[in-house]
Amino acid sequence: MLELLTVAIAPGLALFSYFYLRDQFAGEPSKLIFHCFLYGALLTFPILFIQYVFEAENVFQNTFVKSVLFSSLLEEFFKWIVLLAAVFRHIDFEDPYDGILYGASLSLGFATVENILYLLEFGLGAAFLRAFLPVSSHALFGVVMGFYFGKAKFTEKRESKWWLVAALFAGALLHIAYNASLYAYDNLLYGAVPFMLFLWWFGLRKVRQAHQLSVSHYHKHTPID
Repeated sequence: MLELLTVAIAPGLALFSYFYLRDQFAGEPSKLIFHCFLYGALLTFPILFIQYVFEAENVFQNTFVKSVLFSSLLEEFFKWIVLLAAVFRHIDFEDPYDGILYGASLSLGFATVENILYLLEFGLGAAFLRAFLPVSSHALFGVVMGFYFGKAKFTEKRESKWWLVAALFAGALLHIAYNASLYAYDNLLYGAVPFMLFLWWFGLRKVRQAHQLSVSHYHKHTPID
């Protein structure tokens, strides 16, 4: 049991450590980072319950709608709502790169609990594949969503709402594309693997952009002697 929990938690911890260590402006880790992870972990259960109810009631007849569109939109909408309600106006949201950290932490909380539940049911055989696909994909969805939250936080009010909308749509569209790649191709080498390579490229591009925005943010707010 301990081995299974370690294997299930390790990918999320490793990915978050990577994004956190890229933050050159980080001081003492904010409690909000830990809270975001907990929020994401707790989100797993209402999301699974809603999916179970819709499955039991046979709401969606079309497999693509159920497996690709509905699950993607449901998960990203819940993450977006939590970031908007609990993080966006928080005092510890201090620079654009913080959006990356909070988005990734929230998503990894969700992905870690989902990973634990999956490995409890199916065993450790799929642990490596899940680390590369579902866990890292959720982290990168969170990175992209968090990037746009960072843009929204530190921009003019009239533009802020559009960046918030972009955060939801970007996370949802990437998640839909990922699920579609799994749905369309049984062979991962034709679908999920190429998409994951693109997702890593895109996510790391947002990390670099967020870092540049944070540099500009601190330069603007540094007093000149």
